[in-house]
Amino acid sequence: MTPASAPPPRAAAELVDGTRIRGGLDQPVTGIGAPVGRPDGAAKVTGRAKYAGEEMPAGTLHAVLVTSTIASGVVTDIDAGHARRVAGVVRVLTHESLPKLAPAPVPPAAQSFMPMQDNRVMYEGQPVAIVLAETLEAANEGAGQVKVTYRAGPLSTFAAAESVKPRSENNGYAFAEIETRAGQPPDPSQVKARIDETYSTATRHHNPMEPSTTLAEWRGDEISLHDATQWTYGIRYALAAMLGIEPRKIHVRCPYTGGGFGCKGYVWPHQVLAVLSAKVVGRPVRLNLTRQGMYTGSGYQPEVVNRVQLAADAGGRLLSIVHDSTNVSSLFDDYVEFGAAGTRGLYASGEIATSTKVRHCNAGTPTAMRAPHEGPGLFALESAMDELAAALDLDPLELRLRNYAEVDPADGRPFSSKKLRDAYLEAARRFGWEKRPARPRMMREGHWLIGWGMASCIMSTFRFASSARVRMRADGTVTIETGTQEIGTGPYTVMPQIAAEVLGVPLERVKLILGSTDLPETGGTFGSSTTLSTGSAVKDACEKLKPKLPLLEKMSEISADGVWKPHGDVGFDATGGKSGYSMHTWGAVFAEVAIDESLGLVRLRRAVGGYSAGRIINPRTARSQMIGGIVWGYGQAVLEESVMDARYGRYLSKNLSGVMLPVNADIPTDIDVFFVEEHDPHASAIGARGIGELGATGVSAAIANAVWHATGKRIRKLPIRLSDVIA
Repeated sequence: MTPASAPPPRAAAELVDGTRIRGGLDQPVTGIGAPVGRPDGAAKVTGRAKYAGEEMPAGTLHAVLVTSTIASGVVTDIDAGHARRVAGVVRVLTHESLPKLAPAPVPPAAQSFMPMQDNRVMYEGQPVAIVLAETLEAANEGAGQVKVTYRAGPLSTFAAAESVKPRSENNGYAFAEIETRAGQPPDPSQVKARIDETYSTATRHHNPMEPSTTLAEWRGDEISLHDATQWTYGIRYALAAMLGIEPRKIHVRCPYTGGGFGCKGYVWPHQVLAVLSAKVVGRPVRLNLTRQGMYTGSGYQPEVVNRVQLAADAGGRLLSIVHDSTNVSSLFDDYVEFGAAGTRGLYASGEIATSTKVRHCNAGTPTAMRAPHEGPGLFALESAMDELAAALDLDPLELRLRNYAEVDPADGRPFSSKKLRDAYLEAARRFGWEKRPARPRMMREGHWLIGWGMASCIMSTFRFASSARVRMRADGTVTIETGTQEIGTGPYTVMPQIAAEVLGVPLERVKLILGSTDLPETGGTFGSSTTLSTGSAVKDACEKLKPKLPLLEKMSEISADGVWKPHGDVGFDATGGKSGYSMHTWGAVFAEVAIDESLGLVRLRRAVGGYSAGRIINPRTARSQMIGGIVWGYGQAVLEESVMDARYGRYLSKNLSGVMLPVNADIPTDIDVFFVEEHDPHASAIGARGIGELGATGVSAAIANAVWHATGKRIRKLPIRLSDVIA
């Protein structure tokens, strides 16, 4: 009999957080689709979760980097005499002290230039010496005593550098073409309206809660590392190539990463320098980047300038889309921010032409940042679409619906799954979009001008080959083993849900072990890829385990290994590869802003986001991801910029006192996100696609479009400043 205090039975299909879940009457819903909480949550908030920076083997030395104060030139002298006399300092290392390395493979190395292999200085903040000491305090004091002399060289900045075609296919980063063209230019007589404008987004940094940390220890000819990383296997492969040793002799462990957003995705110089330092001194070495060090030591999202040209006929049909994107990169790498990546797949058009160029500067190499490529690019495209709608006297949503792409507009492939139209219409209904006045400056509350804006969202579907092992004991407990990483996105929750679903066991009997190169290999936790890729491998392992279940009558434990790869048996693809389908995630975001023209304040009052992203494994954690993405997009729109002093090639502020980020007071409680019910059988074995970065796309454009609707002022450069909106 059901106790009186028990909750009523859940219906077979019920909406939870806007997402339909599965489960029969009187049956607990713990598998795929259940909004269960995070099993690792208590460990994180109570401090039981152990991060890389908390590892401290006996004899560990603390390393502090001495970094360059110039952005271009050479080191002519390093005087470490005073530093060596500091009590507790054991060694001061320079480029003359460290072993020489083979060229860095990019990726998994983040940049091809490795500091402290010679005396060259290529960017400000570059490591030029390392102080090793028994305590962190002594290492910091010693670092302050090191005197470095330079001979400055010519300085190249973004504004002055020439825009050039990348010298290579992006040093291995490329997932899209540098130049594309589909269709033909329109007949001028058919063109009713044209837009030709330039839009730019600022250089920004990731600012995770946990700065990057590496603990390196040599054990004979093998290396043991504890690292704050988004890709344990990436570290193994990069170090193996640079050091010339077998990958199996490099062991990387990372059970938790305190946020990354891309800056911990690849291998940066500090990780390599920690390994080399440990080799030289024969003791474990722990190297923590400071908050200041994160600004020059682990990448950034580069400034991107986008020129977008649109042409449409009298009916609002797009006749041409031309999108040219240029981004900053280092002198030594061709990092390409594919600003037109989303443009290629979002709207039907008679002509779609895109190109990408870079400007080489005295700065470190940029890296992926939530959301790379589509994030900066969609601000441009979706702002231009809003301008086109105004020129045609069309509602912005109606313009997008008239140009809805039923197949990939660049190559005609069918989409693996797409329910963006449903997301548009439901999000508009929830927001009350039909009440929006067409002309700007028509809504006011007291001294606040009110504006409504919207934008489309799109993100490539990154997929990585992955593997997993599933074990079941005779007592019914299940253990999943996989080398994937936990960066706050919820694998400790969703992987057990997948196993519980396939094996038919209670969720509380399933646990996950992850974050080690001693476990089955997966790709990195970036590109919104972990749930769909590693989750598919977990499902495969569980399916292989099921026929072995009768063996538990005679054995104490059974196990099975699962593997999943994108179509064509490849290790990686981003937009469908050889599957025959074009794969993306989709969404629509609607925003309301309030503006005080006398002070230049822009306040986000509410937002609605609707998303088409395949099967949702856990609606609770997924909803949190999308809310976080909207907060991220708000920061891009009105706050975040890492300003470079062009005179010195130096960031003006390398800390959170001089760089503005969203805080609780900036964000309204009225953020409504939902997912369209969907199952994508082509993108993954579990029907899911990626969501983590999708929520950060389109938001800045929706806010800028709302600012125009409130004020009549079109802002084409982010972040939106006080001076941009002051009357």
